[in-house]
Amino acid sequence: MGHAHSGGGHDQSDSSRRMTVVLILTGLYMLAEVIGGLLTGSLALIADAGHMLSDFGALLLSLFAIRIAQRPADPRRTYGYYRAEVLAASLNGLSLVAIAVFIFIEAFQRLESPPEVDGGLMLAIACGGLLVNVIGLVVLNGGRSESLNVRGAWLHVLTDALGSVGAILGGLLIWAFDWNLADPIVSIVIGLLVVYSSWNLLRESTSILMQTTPAHIDLEEIRTALAEVPGVSQPHDLHVWTMTDRRYVLTCHITVTAGHTPGDALRAAQIMVRDRFLIEHTTIQTEPLDFHQSATTEPADSR
Repeated sequence: MGHAHSGGGHDQSDSSRRMTVVLILTGLYMLAEVIGGLLTGSLALIADAGHMLSDFGALLLSLFAIRIAQRPADPRRTYGYYRAEVLAASLNGLSLVAIAVFIFIEAFQRLESPPEVDGGLMLAIACGGLLVNVIGLVVLNGGRSESLNVRGAWLHVLTDALGSVGAILGGLLIWAFDWNLADPIVSIVIGLLVVYSSWNLLRESTSILMQTTPAHIDLEEIRTALAEVPGVSQPHDLHVWTMTDRRYVLTCHITVTAGHTPGDALRAAQIMVRDRFLIEHTTIQTEPLDFHQSATTEPADSR
C-alpha cells in the first residue's frame, strides 16, 4: 500500500494579511453606518450596517480559521486542521441567511407605514460604504480563487457592496422624489441578494464536509484511466473527496497483473493520478491477481 502527499495550498499568511486589512475597514465603517442609519431613520442603512456586522464576524471567523488551519497534524487529527476553513465558510453562509431574515422582517413592517428618511445624508453615507466595500473586494480578490474561506469573506463584502448600491439608489429616490417607500423596497432587494450569495457558499462547504466527489472530477474516468496503467487491472473501492480547497484525496484498491511487481504498478498508478487528475494525496492498496478468488473460496470438504 502506498501513500503520496501534497505539500501545496494557498498562501495562508497572505490571506491573513488581506483579512486583517478588510476587517479594520469594515469595523470602522460599520460604526459609521449604524450612526448614520439612526440619524437618518433609514432601514436600508441599518440593514447594510447589519450586513457589515455579519461581514465583521465572518472576517474574524475566517481569520481565526486560517490560524487554526496552520496547526500541524497530530495523533487525533491525522489530516490536520484544514477543515477549519471549510467550517468557517459554512458558518459564514448561515450568518448571511440569518441577517437576510432580519432584513425581510423589518422591511415588510415598514412597507405598511414607511417612516420619514433623510435621503441626502443616507445617500452620502451609502456612497462612503460603497467605497469601503470596493476597497475590501480589491484586497480580498487575490486570495478568493485559492480558498473557500476567503471566497466566503469576499462574498460577504460583495453582497454588502451591492447593498450599498441599493442604499444609494434608495437615497436618490427619497432625496429627489420624497418617496420613502423606496427604503424598505431596497432593503428587501438587499436581503434577496444576501440569500443568493449564501446559497453557493453553503452548498459548496456542505459538499466538502459530506466528502462528496468534487464536481470537476469524473470518477469513472479515473477508474478507466487506472485500468489502462501497465500492471494494473480491476481498480475498485475508488473514492475521491476534498480535504480543503484544491487539496484532494484519493483512495482505491488495484489488482496487480502477472509479470508486474506491486511497487512498479503502484508507482505508475500514483504518477498517472497526479499528472492527469492533479491529485497528489493518494492511498492505493495493491492486491495479487487471485486475491478476491482466494479470499472467497471456501475450503474443500475433507469428508
